[in-house]
Amino acid sequence: MQKNIARHIAIIMDGNGRWATERGLKRVKGHEKGADVVRTITTYASNHPEIEVLTLYAFSTENWKRPKMEVEFLMKLLSNYLKKEAPTYIKNEVRFETIGDLSKFSSGLQKQISELKEMTKHFKKLTQVLALNYGSQDEIARAAEKLRGENKQITPQLLEENIESSKFGPVDLLIRTGGEQRLSNFLLWQSAYAELFFTQTFWPDFTPDDLETIIENYKLRERRFGGI
Repeated sequence: MQKNIARHIAIIMDGNGRWATERGLKRVKGHEKGADVVRTITTYASNHPEIEVLTLYAFSTENWKRPKMEVEFLMKLLSNYLKKEAPTYIKNEVRFETIGDLSKFSSGLQKQISELKEMTKHFKKLTQVLALNYGSQDEIARAAEKLRGENKQITPQLLEENIESSKFGPVDLLIRTGGEQRLSNFLLWQSAYAELFFTQTFWPDFTPDDLETIIENYKLRERRFGGI
């Protein structure tokens, strides 16, 4: 039996707030620690022989419903992350990309995102995709609306060609940390035949060893893609 290759890994980085609460800390401290783990996991993935794409669920379209102060902190944290981690992307030859509607972010944040994309566009060891103001249902609806506006018959193939995240290929392995067992509107189209793994570990405690253990378990699964 041919072993499974974890070419595209997607992660729902859940549990930052609960990690902080359990330690008597403010929720924002969990987000800060979580940002450090993003660096660690991305660096590990960039040196992994199989992983080509790492997509991380950073901020969903539903996250705007959180308390205003927390949302403002997350925007500042993202800005600081983009500024601080640029050398990490360069050192590890990681191409930075995003999916999601960036128009709701400040012009300054949009500029930072654009500059980092430009700075890293020629790297090929790993593509790291941050899902920012992202929702899969919204993504699919926008693709369908575009095709409707072009007066084209909507088919699965045409939808695939117009869904933003499709350019990074199908998800092989989708991981959710933090104990919850749902997809939360993340990469629904691209994860149609993904293998799903749920771990109780909160994202701030997630390590490269945890990721490697999941990858090894993934290799043992039988992927049939609807066949026998």
